[in-house]
Amino acid sequence: MKLAIMQPYFLPYIGYFQLIAAVDRFVVYDNIKYTKKGWINRNRILQNGKDATFTVPLKSGSDSLDICERELAADFNRGKLLNQFKGAYQRAPFFAETFPLVERIVRHADANLFGFLRHSLARVCEHLGIATEIRISSGIAIDPGLKGQDKVLALCEAEGADSYVNAIGGLELYSKDAFRARGVELKFIRPNPCEYPQFGEAFVPWLSIVDVMMFNPLEQIHLQLKKYELDEN
Repeated sequence: MKLAIMQPYFLPYIGYFQLIAAVDRFVVYDNIKYTKKGWINRNRILQNGKDATFTVPLKSGSDSLDICERELAADFNRGKLLNQFKGAYQRAPFFAETFPLVERIVRHADANLFGFLRHSLARVCEHLGIATEIRISSGIAIDPGLKGQDKVLALCEAEGADSYVNAIGGLELYSKDAFRARGVELKFIRPNPCEYPQFGEAFVPWLSIVDVMMFNPLEQIHLQLKKYELDEN
């Protein structure tokens, strides 16, 4: 059984969904620290031919809080965020098919950050036809004091995984020998570039999955989800 484990992100790039589609079960971390200046509650879209950041604002909170303990800002203006998406993509070829999904995600009423992100992840997977089982890390019985590689190995063992697939960015974080000693094959997914027309301008890569959905039919996205390599180094 192939397993992947990642923290949640808001409408991340296609590589995140390639990882989900590449495994049998996907575990989302809810009980790890929220990291500032990361991509948990923000990402990038195409705006006037360049990348622009969109953000879900959060209520102020201690740096020690886990993702599941963070809340959205009380003054989060969902309409303003939707207008940012609309202004960027209303001329895109698949705006009519994609914007209702984006609106459903942004208007989701859950004020808890993890609940909001989990809903968005589930809705995008549903829209793209990704049937991978998604589980929440806090619901898996392991030693809560474990960190890093030890935590990943414990989750693999608890889930009965014989293969662990990680994003290529984690290449230096894990030891192949350590995984092999626990009976788990370690692999890394390397996305291949997925280039497509963007209003006839120079292509801006690795934007939010929203950009991919705005410019591509679902049949093409299904093909793009398979454009990756699995490295075993």
